[in-house]
Amino acid sequence: MATVAPSRQRPVQVGDRVRAAALRVDWILVGAALMLTAIGLLIIGTATEGVVAGDPRFFLDRQILFVAVGVVMMVLASRVNLDRVVRWTWPMLGALMAALVVVYSIGEVTRGARSWFTIGPFSLQPSEFGRIALIVILVGLALERAQDIGTWRFTLLLTGVVAFPTAAVFVQPDLGMTMVYGAILMSVLFLVGVPWTHFAVFGSVMAVLILSVLWILPTAGVQVLQPHQTERLTAFVGAERDTNAAGYQLDQSKIAIGSGGPVGKGVDGATQTTNSFLPEYHNDFIFAVAGEMFGFVGGALIIGLFALILWRGLRVTTRASSQADMIVAGTIVGMLAFVVFVNIGMTVGMMPITGLPLPFMSYGGSHTLATFIAVGLLLGIHRRRATGGG
Repeated sequence: MATVAPSRQRPVQVGDRVRAAALRVDWILVGAALMLTAIGLLIIGTATEGVVAGDPRFFLDRQILFVAVGVVMMVLASRVNLDRVVRWTWPMLGALMAALVVVYSIGEVTRGARSWFTIGPFSLQPSEFGRIALIVILVGLALERAQDIGTWRFTLLLTGVVAFPTAAVFVQPDLGMTMVYGAILMSVLFLVGVPWTHFAVFGSVMAVLILSVLWILPTAGVQVLQPHQTERLTAFVGAERDTNAAGYQLDQSKIAIGSGGPVGKGVDGATQTTNSFLPEYHNDFIFAVAGEMFGFVGGALIIGLFALILWRGLRVTTRASSQADMIVAGTIVGMLAFVVFVNIGMTVGMMPITGLPLPFMSYGGSHTLATFIAVGLLLGIHRRRATGGG
């Protein structure tokens, strides 16, 4: 009787593993993020050349370092199993609160806010990383109290949890990050299916609080915000009649964007930037620099790339393999959409000046690292879907 030779399976080669891993990456999301980063590096390098005496590449070299570390952290974040991490809700909340309290006690004051730790030549802003932690904390609580979703008890629990870190950020004071924390809360509540009546009540309460802080209480002689903070928040209402620093910032931003025309004035012709008329041109107002240098076409390209990232993020959300992944992905998309809308909106006078940097493009270490971590979490959710949740 003839014997049949056992079949031999071809051993899995390293190249096969690399190709399989590459197929599980959302390269459209990665490509859009890296293109925005490259545009940001180009603007930072050209706009800040010669600003620091003796080191014409000071800002560019540091931002390149931030991006390199951010890419590494993005890869590491893509390997995080969120179903396990969300179980550590309360320890993460305690660590976040401890970091915010410590930075408020002994941190460095930068641009009027005590939000930074100085580590050698670099600064670290805990509240930037706190927004990523807050997403995971709220998702963990939502899953833990899933039976209460739709009740006021559930909504008030999540609101109370967010209130503590938000208050710690508000008193630093960092109004921009305070708004981001609020947007994260609203995103989670929306994704888990909280009734619209809860949002209506929240909206009414927030409207009363804003009116009280900006106008009613100051009229009665009670100052909750510093004068310069109130000016930044209200300058967009009537910037053309405003002579303070915030109104000046907004005027110069509009001039820069408007003077760019259809295709821009180029690097050498961007006089609002090169002559330093536009404040914070490498940070909060970098979109105005892009508008002056590259015109409507460049601005539309940037907005299109952000739209591409948000679309891929929504795609990841709808295809997530677990409820934790779905809520985390959707909240990251909501957070990024909010920050992009507020930043670009404030450069054209549609939104108040809050000091929020533009993701991927603005100069800065903490927000660059936090943004790449957020993208890494999206990539991890996409990978688990591609591998059947593994």
